Amino acid sequence: MYTIIYMKADYEPWWKFEGWETFIQTNETFETVEQFELALQSKLQHCRLTYDNEATKDGGFWAFWSEEESVFCEACDDDVQIYHGIIATKSEELK
Repeated sequence: MYTIIYMKADYEPWWKFEGWETFIQTNETFETVEQFELALQSKLQHCRLTYDNEATKDGGFWAFWSEEESVFCEACDDDVQIYHGIIATKSEELK
């Protein structure tokens, strides 16, 4: 099984800080690698058309953002960037 997770947080998806699961917006599972690859390419293409910036790490994590999308963080008394993250992996690797 293969999984694609879309998360929205104030950090890139590869950090997976404690409680990162609360930022998951969608979690999709695919039976075949073909379905998985097709869905992943579609999501990446959508994000590339929607957001100005992209970073990737370890071949399974993507972060997308636009400079104007931020929120105020009371704990740090400053604005923080919002990232749209894609995590693509075999389902058992998420544990």
